[in-house]
Amino acid sequence: MSKLTLLNDWFERVWVGGDLAAIPQFFTEDSRAAGVMRGLDLGPQEFAELIPAMLSLIEAPSATVLRHIEARDWLWALLLVRAKTAETLEPIEFTAQVAMRYEGDRIAEAYNHFDMISFFEQLGAFPPETMALCMSGERLH
Repeated sequence: MSKLTLLNDWFERVWVGGDLAAIPQFFTEDSRAAGVMRGLDLGPQEFAELIPAMLSLIEAPSATVLRHIEARDWLWALLLVRAKTAETLEPIEFTAQVAMRYEGDRIAEAYNHFDMISFFEQLGAFPPETMALCMSGERLH
């Protein structure tokens, strides 16, 4: 099975379908994912806590792979994530990048970057143009 197929299965089953019991099937026992939150590497148990928290903020998530590269046991993918806010059902979208090393059909390590500023702007938790505000010296209080 291709690594891209495995990534799509991960998103469809766990993020879209909400099948938290399937999480261990996608990771090796000692796997870690960096980059979701600064200073916090996630293993399967932490994903089982993070995913419900994220899904409580959004409805109908989907992830579209815009670009990807597979090289030996590595997969890099640029994603477009779409959803609706749980509060207003307004559409949101943001980009993400993942780099994953696989051992067989399981993720052994992952390095993630999700545009969380855009995500939280669209949810209304951050002001519009947060990045521009911060670059001009404004502070969020």
